[in-house]
Amino acid sequence: MDYDLLIVGAGASGMFLAYELKQLKTRQKVLMVDTGRPIHQRICPISAGKVNHCICCKPCNIMNGFGGAGTLSDGKYNLTTEFGGDLHRYVGQEKAMELMNYVDGVLCEYDHHQSKLFSTANSDLKTTALRNDLHLLSAQVRHFGTERNVEILKKMYEEIKDEIEIRFLTTVEKVNYLSSGFQAVFSTGETVTAEKIVLASGRSGSKWIGEICKQNGIRTKSNRVDIGVRIEIPAEVFKHITDEVYESKIVYKTQKYNDMVRTFCMNPYGKVVAENTNGIITVNGHSYADKKLQTENTNFALLVSNHFTDPFRDSNDYGESIARLSNMLGGGVLLQRFGDLVKGRRSSERRMQKCFTRPTLKATAGDLSLVIPKRQLDDIIEMIYQLDKIAPGMANEDTLLYGVEVKFYNSKVEVNKEFETSKKGLYAIGDGSGITHSLSQASANGVYLAKILENIK
Repeated sequence: MDYDLLIVGAGASGMFLAYELKQLKTRQKVLMVDTGRPIHQRICPISAGKVNHCICCKPCNIMNGFGGAGTLSDGKYNLTTEFGGDLHRYVGQEKAMELMNYVDGVLCEYDHHQSKLFSTANSDLKTTALRNDLHLLSAQVRHFGTERNVEILKKMYEEIKDEIEIRFLTTVEKVNYLSSGFQAVFSTGETVTAEKIVLASGRSGSKWIGEICKQNGIRTKSNRVDIGVRIEIPAEVFKHITDEVYESKIVYKTQKYNDMVRTFCMNPYGKVVAENTNGIITVNGHSYADKKLQTENTNFALLVSNHFTDPFRDSNDYGESIARLSNMLGGGVLLQRFGDLVKGRRSSERRMQKCFTRPTLKATAGDLSLVIPKRQLDDIIEMIYQLDKIAPGMANEDTLLYGVEVKFYNSKVEVNKEFETSKKGLYAIGDGSGITHSLSQASANGVYLAKILENIK
């Protein structure tokens, strides 16, 4: 074998797997590959001020590269098992929290500042939410901010790179099962062999991991796709909530359809950004710790969970088709005022010029009702009015809706308690495996597997 271990993906799970192997002084010969670039080269042209709209870089620097899709995000880590994946179902509740706290400790060691650890376990806010049929999920939240998160991960990269071989701009196109290990075929034309392979592709590798599993006859279970919009409001509207708990994960069951709608990725004083997933432009949000970089707005997603039954199995294609409609109509991200949406009219440039809420992302003014299916749009509108009861001003006419935001969840890969697939020596971890859906859980998953691969009980 050329290598004892091949790690595919340098995102949260792959990065922490490599980091922990280094801490354990592994004697294994390890290679880690990633489709994206080294962290020092991950610069989005929009953020750098070179362009004012997504130009579909290949690969997308926001989604790919060392650190994964979470690198240029808002640097927010939720320490909880109430949401963010099913790691606790494999390792147990106590162990999952222990691993996430370990990850938190590592990140804090590389941070020169003392980031506050927020908690959503606030009885007053929970009570207020419950009185309005809203459910606040419990979590501890560590927020580093986009700029500090990048610096932390740069230090982790320096820690790892001399001990673990890393290759960038390299995609694994095929994995062949051998009698004594595996052969991986790279996009560069090279092939390498490895005794063990870990699939740690992250959410940007959602389609890829499905193809690898199909090639090797590994069973997957159909998962869900979340479709919604990113809301942008004046920061004062949610200030009484974000100042206290920072990230408020609020879930609501709509009266009209009994669908579950939730807030996701809240960014106080942040900005809305575009991201490129497999050539499709969707929307996301970032926030900063440095007050000089902060804006006057808060943004967060409102997502409707969609679970499908037989015979339909490809939930990701469903989400992609909706995102493509937005790209078709708006050339990328669409933007609409809430007042225009409920009045059944499109937002125009003229109406946007009169809008009191100033957009932080340049997007095409349009009509989201031509893109998002009626059921999901009805759910989102109902949720906005419900949130207005605990945060008056939420349902203002000038509340901004960017579309679409889609969270692709890969079909869950069938693995055992040690995250090994039916092919001995082939493992799957992190968001790409469908097991985790958060930075904290994905990172913890990598730490746990490192101990397994080093035979540490």
